[in-house]
Amino acid sequence: MSASWFALRVRAQHERVAATLLQYKGYEVFLPLYKSMRSWSDRSKEVHRPLFPGYVFWKCDSNNAGPLVLSTPGVLGIVRAGRTPLPVDSEEVKSLQSIDIHALAAQPWPYIRAGDRVRIEYGPLAGLEGVLVRADNAARILLSVTLLRRSVAIQVDASHLRPVREVSFSTAATAVATANFSA
Repeated sequence: MSASWFALRVRAQHERVAATLLQYKGYEVFLPLYKSMRSWSDRSKEVHRPLFPGYVFWKCDSNNAGPLVLSTPGVLGIVRAGRTPLPVDSEEVKSLQSIDIHALAAQPWPYIRAGDRVRIEYGPLAGLEGVLVRADNAARILLSVTLLRRSVAIQVDASHLRPVREVSFSTAATAVATANFSA
């Protein structure tokens, strides 16, 4: 069986240590990083931070996903379904490695997929909410008029979108109660 990539869960802020220790043990690992500005009271500095905090990619034969890896300081476990380690799509890892090799600018972004409710954050349509129909560079969003049971599809730059988080019932009830008392 050929080697596959797996995601290892690691302790917060221990991604580099875990990756380095795994490399010393002879494993092939990949820790994608991005550049970020960090400010302190006396200075600002460009730092490299993990693109996926709490995770390191590890290449291994799935039959050999053993105790040596799990005994590595900082490693919490392998991402699994039940007792079966789940391999990461090798094409996705290749894409991340390509970004790293070519030193392209990357940054973490919320995961959005077709069917998710999104809000446009930038541009002339900022503040509008709709349902994402197609997610690529030019995302297509449906804006609906519920009363008329009609929708309009618009195309926007995917980088202008953020997922809309569902409001919990208690938060919504508090907002309604506050609005009623202030009126």
